[in-house]
Amino acid sequence: MHRRTLDIIFSVGAVALAGLLLILGLVLQNQADFAKNYVHDQLSAQKIVFTPAKGLTPEEKKADCLVKYAGEPLTTGKQAECYANRYIALHLTEINSGKTYAETSTESRAAATEAATATTNGAANAAQLTAAAKALDGKTQTLFRGETLRGLLLTSYGFSIFGERAQQAALVCFAVALVLFLAAIAGFIHAFSTSKEKTVNI
Repeated sequence: MHRRTLDIIFSVGAVALAGLLLILGLVLQNQADFAKNYVHDQLSAQKIVFTPAKGLTPEEKKADCLVKYAGEPLTTGKQAECYANRYIALHLTEINSGKTYAETSTESRAAATEAATATTNGAANAAQLTAAAKALDGKTQTLFRGETLRGLLLTSYGFSIFGERAQQAALVCFAVALVLFLAAIAGFIHAFSTSKEKTVNI
């Protein structure tokens, strides 16, 4: 086979592959931009603002990210992860001695049943049991709202990570496409600077 023909075949193949990688990179970049903008818009709509530095408790100050983002609006995935795991999670542990919504809900239902039974039977401690049941119900509702918000923020964080991975993949595609394109140019230059009569054994 003529060397020029072989160079042209490889160069055309490199251009085609570079084109495919460029298209893939553009698709990935589009998805990365969508994820970034979507997370930003959804988080901005919540209008959550980190506690200013002077308002942080000693326990909150142990979390570097709460200090870093102090006073800032929550608009990014990393901020959402910080707020969910360092702020909300911390305060949720203070509501019912570290118990979760599921655990507290179980306790609340049991307490409500006990209070209702005591009230029906005219027990002397019926009022106390009813008050305790109401307190537990309040904690249950607070934990539910807190854990729900925390879960939503962590979902946004996870979505932002997918966007970051898409961005990285897009950059890799662009880089490889560029290398292939440059290699194709070099191949064409070599092809047309090589004698038509030169052959290679395959």
